[in-house]
Amino acid sequence: MVQKLWDFCDVLRDDGLSYGDYLEQLTYLLFLKMADEQQEMLGGVRIVPIEHGWQSLLNRSGAELESHYSDVLAALGAGEDMLGVVFHKARNRIQTPAKLEQLIKEFIDQHEWMSYDADLKGDAYEGLIEKTAQEGARGAGQYFTPRALINAIVDVMQPEPDDRICDPACGTGGFFLGAYRSIVERFPHLEPDQVAHLRSGAFNGWEIADLPARLCAMNMLLHGIESPESDSPIVVDDALRDSPGRPFDMVLTNPPFGRSSSDSYEREDFWATTKNKQLNFVQHVVSLLKIGGDAAVVVPDNVLFEAGAGETIRRRLLHDCEVHTLLRLPTGIFYAQGVKANVLFFRRREGAEDAWTRELWVYDLRTNKHFTLKQNPLTRADLNDFVACYRADARHQRAESERFKRYTYDELITRDKVSLDLFWLRDESLEDADNLPPPAILAAEIAEDLQSALTEIQALTEALSPTLVREDQP
Repeated sequence: MVQKLWDFCDVLRDDGLSYGDYLEQLTYLLFLKMADEQQEMLGGVRIVPIEHGWQSLLNRSGAELESHYSDVLAALGAGEDMLGVVFHKARNRIQTPAKLEQLIKEFIDQHEWMSYDADLKGDAYEGLIEKTAQEGARGAGQYFTPRALINAIVDVMQPEPDDRICDPACGTGGFFLGAYRSIVERFPHLEPDQVAHLRSGAFNGWEIADLPARLCAMNMLLHGIESPESDSPIVVDDALRDSPGRPFDMVLTNPPFGRSSSDSYEREDFWATTKNKQLNFVQHVVSLLKIGGDAAVVVPDNVLFEAGAGETIRRRLLHDCEVHTLLRLPTGIFYAQGVKANVLFFRRREGAEDAWTRELWVYDLRTNKHFTLKQNPLTRADLNDFVACYRADARHQRAESERFKRYTYDELITRDKVSLDLFWLRDESLEDADNLPPPAILAAEIAEDLQSALTEIQALTEALSPTLVREDQP
């Protein structure tokens, strides 16, 4: 099905339509078609008004169809339910009426999408999202977390059927789908109320950009989560602006890698005020968790060693939460270039005089590991040893290995700036010139290092630049 969907995209590329634009238009049309099918099968309240529904598109041709389709998008984007999220600020980008008509009548209308198994149609759509992420600067790579990494994180976090799970930077919904699949596979005999909770209420997300939010909403719908008429579990807004209110059992998230915000966030529940977006997300994730709630957060290296607010936040995190695991990720696995990242695992605890973190276990998947997006992509098998070492079922029975090392709280708190940038393996490529990785991988790693350095320099420049005030200003 992915190939069929993709073949039609090749037709539209002749009109200059990007993969992302095609996927966006496909989202709108699939939603209208599925709402129409649901109405036919189940009856009840009509999700989409009949004047804006699927049949209204089938009854028109040519320029009239193009004009009507634009009117439909504008009308449906005004709500706050799933309709409103999917169609928010929607525009028709298919400039040739004949090709729009062909997509509607000769492709989408020829399938009964609701009759397909949720995993089949959902996986097909997610396959398109991944292809779109591969498109480079024009794609959706900045919203896409490698599915192999998501699956490994979910495998060690082990979400439960009754959990309320949050992603404050949900992108296209990868963590939601990973958690959903994990629960369904590990609990094949759910109670009816647990099934209902999983279908509606288990997942809540925030996404600041319209495109990934609509892709997330459709992705969840195609996987059988929520329904077209549901109140949207995806809020299109800046998650950092306000405290969350009701807490969650679990947070799984990969916040955006952009280094700094234009403004600091003055929040009473934050430990420090900073413009560093990743440090703010770490504080926000803590505020999202209920006492005893668990989090897995992808963070760039600067969160582990940055001074000032970074040190304050790390001290408080180690004291107020049980920070038990750190996964050092390899380079070359993200579509956003120049990223050196980690996954921080912790549990929120109640207030106490002594620090909750007793020991931090660090798994190094970076040193002497070489991945690229195309020649040598990260697979779930590459994370098998980490998952085994993590011992999700018995963390107190962990054992050190070549790549898995234990640090006590006393060791951490006495490090310069309480840095958590911990490594101990020797880089073989620095010692053995005859054992270098292939040139393509070397070039990709050099490019990532340069991009990472430029990002750090840019952030430093912004931090050091004084506010310029003209002499004639008061």
